[in-house]
Amino acid sequence: MRLALFEPDIPQNTGALLRLAACLAVEVDLIEPCGFLFGDRRLRRAALDYAARVRLRRHASWTQFLAERDPGSRLILLTTGGTVPFHRFDFAAEDTLLLGRESAGVPDFVHGAAFARVVIPLEAGARSLNVALAGAIALAEALRQTGGFAQP
Repeated sequence: MRLALFEPDIPQNTGALLRLAACLAVEVDLIEPCGFLFGDRRLRRAALDYAARVRLRRHASWTQFLAERDPGSRLILLTTGGTVPFHRFDFAAEDTLLLGRESAGVPDFVHGAAFARVVIPLEAGARSLNVALAGAIALAEALRQTGGFAQP
């Protein structure tokens, strides 16, 4: 299981997702450009000392990400425009969960590259969740389904 962050623009969310990934032993792909400097103090503050523990691959562009990713990994896009509720989707251990930019989601060419587009159902009138919360919710379900949680 992997998390991929497409051109994130809020350092605190990226830091929170890096911390989540470190705690759950999930690798992260960071698809640049970011809307902040990678050494931003807000990112460091949210990630705490867990940033040193995360297995992170930085990609200079979407094209580079596609060229370097594992061809056996399905790309699962979390999006408000998703067609399948996340809890009804059958995740696989090799999946990459892709999160879009906080300000704009992902462009059409990224939607087109996704194996599946999943959505977290929200109450009527609610537009979206914070990207770090959405990532945590979907990642927890994917790890639950695939037996990916560490055993106590």
